[in-house]
Amino acid sequence: MNKRKTIKSILIIGFVIISLIGIWGIFEYPIDRYNGVNIYINTNSGKRNIAKDGYNIGLKYQCVEFVKRYYLIHLKHKMPYSYGHARDFYNKDLKDGQRSVARNLVQYTNPSRTKPKVDDILVFSPLKGNPYGHVAIISKVSNDKISIVQQNTGLRTRATFTLRKTGNFWKIYVNDLGWLRKE
Repeated sequence: MNKRKTIKSILIIGFVIISLIGIWGIFEYPIDRYNGVNIYINTNSGKRNIAKDGYNIGLKYQCVEFVKRYYLIHLKHKMPYSYGHARDFYNKDLKDGQRSVARNLVQYTNPSRTKPKVDDILVFSPLKGNPYGHVAIISKVSNDKISIVQQNTGLRTRATFTLRKTGNFWKIYVNDLGWLRKE
């Protein structure tokens, strides 16, 4: 075996070992960072992330855990009801602009008269392959796009979607239910 093939084999084996360690949850490392809050790859550890005061942040490293950890660290916000899946963040019984008591946040429907803002929580609908839904943080807003930052989507921590204003309503073109905001 020549020297090049040996080095290539060692690199491939090293990459596989590091990947397996990450998958098994033995080694936790951030894959991205937003406003000082780390984003991790989901190791499916089943372990709960609990703050020092006992506040339930969520299962490591699900999308809900990132959103709640982001709100706790960056916005100093604890949600009164600290459990539930991503789909549970959105209360279908609330009207556009009403306060969600469970989250202590204002909820907006998609479409809404209120334009999304940076730091809003975008709540995605459950899908056939994902009955739990998904949540992400809105990281950028223009007149025609929003960008999000998210966890538990493999290595894809960022995404951008179309935003349009039609009449008096703002609509995000993605399968979401709406968004929540700390006011």
